[in-house]
Amino acid sequence: MSQVGFGIIGCGMIANFHAEAIKRIKGTKLVGCYSQTPASADAFAASYPGVKAYYDLDEMLADPAIQIVSICTPSGAHMEPAVKAAEAKKHIVIEKPMEITLKRCDTILEACRRNGVMLCPIFQSRFSPANIALKEAISEGRFGKLVLGDTFVKWWRSQEYYDGPQPKGAKTPVKTGWRGTWNLDGGGAYMNQAIHNVDLLYWLMGEVSEVSAVTSTLGHDRIEVEDVGVAALKFKNGAVGTITASTTAWPGLLKKTEIHGTAGSVIVEQDDVLLWKFEKPKPKDRAITDKLMNRQESQGGASDPKAISCLGHMEQIKDFMKAIQLGQKPKITGEEGRKAVEIVLAIYQSAWTGKRVSLPLLKDPKRPVSK
Repeated sequence: MSQVGFGIIGCGMIANFHAEAIKRIKGTKLVGCYSQTPASADAFAASYPGVKAYYDLDEMLADPAIQIVSICTPSGAHMEPAVKAAEAKKHIVIEKPMEITLKRCDTILEACRRNGVMLCPIFQSRFSPANIALKEAISEGRFGKLVLGDTFVKWWRSQEYYDGPQPKGAKTPVKTGWRGTWNLDGGGAYMNQAIHNVDLLYWLMGEVSEVSAVTSTLGHDRIEVEDVGVAALKFKNGAVGTITASTTAWPGLLKKTEIHGTAGSVIVEQDDVLLWKFEKPKPKDRAITDKLMNRQESQGGASDPKAISCLGHMEQIKDFMKAIQLGQKPKITGEEGRKAVEIVLAIYQSAWTGKRVSLPLLKDPKRPVSK
């Protein structure tokens, strides 16, 4: 590719992170944007000079200047534009979660296979230097036998975050937004916020064989989904672990991942290494700790979803473009995007039934009836 053209589908908050990432990558250009709400497309395009606002998705997908599209619609509305983009022979970047059911994930994967296009589900935490160093240490066998992997996402989201924009003159709060609904959010603290760390733990520790979970809704009104939960996992390699997720932990804490083995332990908080200790030290350990300890300057998305960096998106999109150019798999494939959704759905099934759930799931679990 020479100049790579991008189009963005969905012009909400997360679209800005894609746009900023695209703007920073050499040889790329944001060509167009589409929203079902014309005013949203107009406002988004006005923020990025030279970007054309489209009011018809088929028209944008027919633009030969666009080779890749970023799908930034609500989580449960990823499948339809993804299938259309695949049929238009556009490569696809898709925000997390890839979709909210296995069936909808599989429909996207099949459309991409059928049309010969590549798919990139966003999990930018894998591109953090601290997490890359941790993954390399695991691959080198430095932990000895992996025994425990824990990850914590103890964040805070306000009631207003879930309620959405309020009608003018409303005397009491009402729900207008898609967040916190099963049909469009697909879940709560696990599906929306902690899915990054679900993917991260799977990447670090390996395949999950069994899940047992408890979830609840304790800190918010007018939502259908969980805002707090604890899940215990058993991995196929015999190790165990936990995934704790919440949007009720004020004021919002940095996400944390802890990996322990018979010969080493590492703790990463956000993008900062807190502990890096092995039974058999290596000379490079000092360089890693000098570079990756005491560097955290941001709260990430702990209390404000707008307070994340676009750098992870940028690195992942660069990897995706390289994969397209070389005709090879990107570092994160569509199948891995599906895997993270599967683990979250297993957590939900366990919480809903009160039983342990084995993976892989044979079908989507039956969701609670929306009120």
